[in-house]
Amino acid sequence: MAKNLDITLVRTFVAVAENASMTVAANALHLTQGAVSQQIKRLEDAFECRLFERDGRRLELTHAGERFLGRAKRLLALNDEVWADMAARPLQGTVRLGVPYDLVGTIFPPIFKAFTEAWPSVELTIVCGTSPELAEGIARGELDVAVVEAPVDEAAGECLCVERLVWVGARGGNVHAKRPLPLSMVDESCAFRARVLKVLGEHGIEWRTVFESGNIEATTATVRTGLAVTAWLTPTVPADLDILGPEAGLPELPMFAISLLLPAQGASAAAQALGQCIREGFSTRHRVGERRVIGTGWDRAA
Repeated sequence: MAKNLDITLVRTFVAVAENASMTVAANALHLTQGAVSQQIKRLEDAFECRLFERDGRRLELTHAGERFLGRAKRLLALNDEVWADMAARPLQGTVRLGVPYDLVGTIFPPIFKAFTEAWPSVELTIVCGTSPELAEGIARGELDVAVVEAPVDEAAGECLCVERLVWVGARGGNVHAKRPLPLSMVDESCAFRARVLKVLGEHGIEWRTVFESGNIEATTATVRTGLAVTAWLTPTVPADLDILGPEAGLPELPMFAISLLLPAQGASAAAQALGQCIREGFSTRHRVGERRVIGTGWDRAA
């Protein structure tokens, strides 16, 4: 009597095998570790053999697991190919995406390119704003998708990544040593502003505003010419500016989450496709991106 493999179990097996960890596989599959463990046990019970052995903190494939892995990958590839071919429908319509000023020109260009190439019939409109403004746009139904920044302890939505907020100054400049500290922030509603001022207050550092505007280019100009320092997420810092390390005498800034927001109900097919493209873009960036931190002698992953 023919027996059928459960593709979900096969996909979980490949994720665990490639990561040598049920915890990492669970994160990649958006499952709990317990669910992954149960799925592997179901597969082992079906085959009546063990597929993994634990070696310290890592999982190692047994001989049976090694035999199965190659076939499992081919099975998944064929499954995904058939599914994509049979389910393919031309996606059309419009989608309005909200992106913070600091991300639109740094992290998002390859995401825009990938989405427009994958779905050429979808009309993409990009709206820039501060994170609070973009979150309100989602709540009011004015945006279909938004990516927002928030302190980790205040983040909502689906977390795409966590980045450190860092001080940024002109290459070789010393404006960070001045008191009051010359500070340039994009906008009063900027997601970073409250935390930056809170940290400065906690460390007794006086500050003064040099420039405030919704224009990210103008803010960058004040920093590039040595008039002020600012605070940005690590991967958004232009290559010609310095990320100021501990030697600059400025207090450490908090971690921020970059999160994906979709409507609570009724996300369109185009919005769902864009959301998936954004997830894949952030996942790819974190596998390959690095950023040199000036003056510390070590590299920080972007």
